[in-house]
Amino acid sequence: MSKLDPLIQDLVIANRILAKEDVVDAYGHVSMRHPDNPKHFFISRSLAPELIEKGDIVELDLDGAPVDADEKRALYLERFIHAAIFQLRPDVNAVVHAHAEDTLPFGIAKATKLKPVIHSGSFIGMDVPVWDIAKKFGATNVLVTNMAQGLDLAKTLGKNSVALMRGHGFASAARSLIEVVRMSVYLPRNARALMRAKQLGGPIKYLSPGEIDARNAGYSPYSPETWRAWEYWANKAACGHMLTRPDAQGHGHGHKK
Repeated sequence: MSKLDPLIQDLVIANRILAKEDVVDAYGHVSMRHPDNPKHFFISRSLAPELIEKGDIVELDLDGAPVDADEKRALYLERFIHAAIFQLRPDVNAVVHAHAEDTLPFGIAKATKLKPVIHSGSFIGMDVPVWDIAKKFGATNVLVTNMAQGLDLAKTLGKNSVALMRGHGFASAARSLIEVVRMSVYLPRNARALMRAKQLGGPIKYLSPGEIDARNAGYSPYSPETWRAWEYWANKAACGHMLTRPDAQGHGHGHKK
């Protein structure tokens, strides 16, 4: 068995979790940087996330092209989102692009910015920029279909964890696969809580920078707390049997105890 097999399996689990948690539906995708070659990343072929198996995962370069010259299967049109973020953010090892409905109003209406209001929303950070494809590329189909558009989105993301895409969805980026899944699950929940709080009226009490820093400082992608969520989500998505626990030192998923 290749040492990459457990990591590829985690990527399959990530797809299944995001589908079960209604972050993605038939559309949307999650990717992971190659652990041994930072100029390559793994993502599924063009397929609904809920249906993805290990054999569907392909390896792409940072231009969004398949590493295997014989790869003939259809690829995600918006793979350039992932390629561009990996290209501009060497600290990022996992990316999600999705169209969760609860996030969409905040990329359309300018009256209210999406900020953390619940403790599990702290991971999105204080600033969630909005990228509008029309500013640079005019009238398009609002999809990211080439590297120029992907790089422009990645520049708007900057050093942040999430960027909203006007009339489209969001892109999120993190140091690890489990972090980007966690953030992408709680992003629409935070958006939903903020929307409901706005409906109640009156001033909104956002998380403070200190609260965000305190919450994030104690977070580890390989802590028992994090494993508990990962295990719960995986079993809820009917792929708990695919899990491999972190090793005794907590060095990451894909290593059995």
